[in-house]
Amino acid sequence: MPNTSEHECDAMIYLDNAATSWPKPESVYQAMDDFLRTKGGNPGRGIHSMAVAAGETVEEARLLMARFINAPEAQRVIFTLNCTDALNMGLKGLLKPGDHVITDGMGHNSVVRPLRKLEQRGVKISRLLPRSEAGVVSAQDIEAAITADTRLIVVTHASNVTGVIQPIENYGAIARRHNLVFMVDAAQTAGKHSIDVQASNIDLLAFSGHKGVFGPPGTGVLYVGDRVELDPLRDGGTGSHSEQEEQPSSLPYRYESGTLNTCGIAGLGAGLKYILQEGMERIRAHEQSLLEHLWDGLSRIGGVILYLPDRGLKHVAIVSFNLERQEPGEAGIILDQAFDIKVRTGLHCAPAAHKILGTYPLGTIRLSPGYFNTAEEIDFCLQAIERIVRQGNV
Repeated sequence: MPNTSEHECDAMIYLDNAATSWPKPESVYQAMDDFLRTKGGNPGRGIHSMAVAAGETVEEARLLMARFINAPEAQRVIFTLNCTDALNMGLKGLLKPGDHVITDGMGHNSVVRPLRKLEQRGVKISRLLPRSEAGVVSAQDIEAAITADTRLIVVTHASNVTGVIQPIENYGAIARRHNLVFMVDAAQTAGKHSIDVQASNIDLLAFSGHKGVFGPPGTGVLYVGDRVELDPLRDGGTGSHSEQEEQPSSLPYRYESGTLNTCGIAGLGAGLKYILQEGMERIRAHEQSLLEHLWDGLSRIGGVILYLPDRGLKHVAIVSFNLERQEPGEAGIILDQAFDIKVRTGLHCAPAAHKILGTYPLGTIRLSPGYFNTAEEIDFCLQAIERIVRQGNV
């Protein structure tokens, strides 16, 4: 159970942490405020004290992130705008016409849309469906889909619709055995579940800073392993090798053109420190207890259609459901305006997953509790949903 004494408690209940975690640890706010007030120079662009302090802030966060994912070298951690930016850098920087990609059918549009663009340019895509409803893609199916042209396997670590966690260790072993590049979209798992890029044979790992890592919006990470060389999407000033007209080849500068979101990275580093201080196991245990609470409570409310995959699978704290007599968008508005409960409704940028679930095109109501939510808030949310169902049946 987190220490909530550092946060203001009010009537509003925020259950949209799968989109962006809120609130942030107090230390994140303080780190960003301190950075802007005392270290707001441009990292790598000068020898004066503020530029040096800004650079040290960025590199400290880079070292922390490398430790966080067990990267062999800190310079392989690239700071990006967000997870979408990181995925685009990896996919578009790697794939060429004629390459073949294997991906899962539960993915977010941040993977689906770049792949569709690449498909229009001659990249071949195999989209594999889970063998059971809202479950995981079979490792055997992935291996069977490999062809002579296969270059990449890219998978979603956890669905942002069902919360199901896929066995990336198994997929990574297959990729390495066939000398393929393995890429993981960890937007929903980074900060909540341990990710070891070396143990899982991950060559490209993308995730956002503003979700489970407790950082601010506008931050993300792309890990680039030593088996991969990407064409940079952007060329420009890096503060290094300025005498050259060509983009530097050394990391991280090859992929970090222009001024970084240094204030955001300061907050991201503080978020990482908070996780290391609290312990990821403690954070995950609390969120899992809230998830179980939601599952149990929703399953007892008549008129709730709960899209609950096998509880024996691993999950992040995400629950999707619908009401028999209410469209998800309408229910979301009632939860917001009548009860001050913030939830996500619709397709959650993952239409393919909803087609598998049978919830396309309206989608679902999604609840995603975070570390700073309480059991009492979950109780209140369940009571609100029961009232909406009861009034809708009148």
